[in-house]
Amino acid sequence: MTKKGPKKKFAKKLLHKYRLVILNEDTFEERFAIKLTRLNVFVIAALSSILLIALTTVLIAFTPLREYIPGYSSSKLKKDAIVLNTQTDSLKQQLEINNLYLASIRKVLNGDVESEQLNRDSIIAAVKLESDQFKLEPNRQDSLLRVQVAKEDKYNFFETAINNSNFVLVTPANGPISEGYNVQEKHYAIDVVLEKDTPIKATADGTVIFAEWTAETGYVIIIEHNNDLISVYKHNANLTKTQGDIVKGGEVIALAGNTGQFSTGVHLHFELWSKGYPIDPTNFIDFQ
Repeated sequence: MTKKGPKKKFAKKLLHKYRLVILNEDTFEERFAIKLTRLNVFVIAALSSILLIALTTVLIAFTPLREYIPGYSSSKLKKDAIVLNTQTDSLKQQLEINNLYLASIRKVLNGDVESEQLNRDSIIAAVKLESDQFKLEPNRQDSLLRVQVAKEDKYNFFETAINNSNFVLVTPANGPISEGYNVQEKHYAIDVVLEKDTPIKATADGTVIFAEWTAETGYVIIIEHNNDLISVYKHNANLTKTQGDIVKGGEVIALAGNTGQFSTGVHLHFELWSKGYPIDPTNFIDFQ
């Protein structure tokens, strides 16, 4: 008798038929029967696996279910992420600009400006005014002209308006100057002595960019004008305008007072800043 080879035995095992029967447990009645071979089982299992993998791939690639699988994201989420990143970057840039702007305003309020930061024209003007080499006295023609202008502007609502460099500046308040513009002492303003609650007027048309109480200088209002000009009014008793208000030259913006730790009496501390540099207000406005 010849022995069967290993291959024939393996093929016989694969093709050997088995009967799968499902019986009723109580009556042993045959309900379902199927003939199977090992080869059928392997083929069915392989096809089922392939079908399951294909179905899973389709679900992941072409349905929203892929969003719930780690590592996958929808195009909408990517678009939203790009938009949010762009907005965040814009907000960051705007925040940096606002911080620089607030730092400049803080320097204006505190008077914390180095003398070397002044422009050349302001230094030359200050040196000329404070120099004892020249005797600056008004002549007769100048005195007569001042009297004539004072009479013409006596009942003018805008008072002493001086036209210079294509813009008009209005006198905020008339009164004697107790302390003038002094570069060496870092007093980049003039102090005008006034009676309490004297109306303080805007020196030109502009927008109020700051109107708040500060511990050192009391009620402060800052106005931004055209031509990169900023005017500052400190030590007020109260303010009649708020931040964001648009004002006209000569319009009342505050009442004179004696507020703040640095105040030495009822007066107006008035500053003018052009393109970030302080300038002497008396070069453009007559306060007497």
